[in-house]
Amino acid sequence: MRLDQQLAERWITPGASILDLGCGDGELLAHLSQKHDIRAYGLEIDQEKIAIAVSRGLNIIQQDLNLGLHRFADQSFDYVVMAQALQAVDAPDVLLRDMVRVGKQAIITFPNFAHWKTRSFLALKGMMPVSETLPYMWYNTPNIHLCTFRDFEALCAENQIKIINRLAVNGNQKDSLLSKRLPNLFGEVAIYRVSAL
Repeated sequence: MRLDQQLAERWITPGASILDLGCGDGELLAHLSQKHDIRAYGLEIDQEKIAIAVSRGLNIIQQDLNLGLHRFADQSFDYVVMAQALQAVDAPDVLLRDMVRVGKQAIITFPNFAHWKTRSFLALKGMMPVSETLPYMWYNTPNIHLCTFRDFEALCAENQIKIINRLAVNGNQKDSLLSKRLPNLFGEVAIYRVSAL
């Protein structure tokens, strides 16, 4: 199991209500439902992934995340989760504010564009980086708003969003002393737990 899934399992309390944005085939929600008896809902746009998630017995709503979360009332979920999708939406700032409005807490992961490998690739090759955490070419990437740890933390500060936990991990979901001390340089993937102030 990926580290972000392990952290979600550790941070999410049994019986909680969860909204998973861009839930894919529902792997995380299915796991949490079995372990913690949660009330789980997912938003997904891909029909094939929705079919798999529904076959797992999950409640899935087909929706483009770019349309926002206006259909959900304030604080209607204990947790809103979004893994590796923040950088792919049209307005990450708007969606982030929506997440902490709809959920008491939000768990978010995204690739860190300031990782040393990404910086080196760009500096040495003069081309947009392609890596395990950023596997697309510049012309077919769904990642339209790449950011760094510092960018995300500045966005949280501007929007009065409290950072509860932060973890910097490599592509294999492992943390290290260097990624703890210098996350912007040595963390390939950012994992945050946040809430409204």
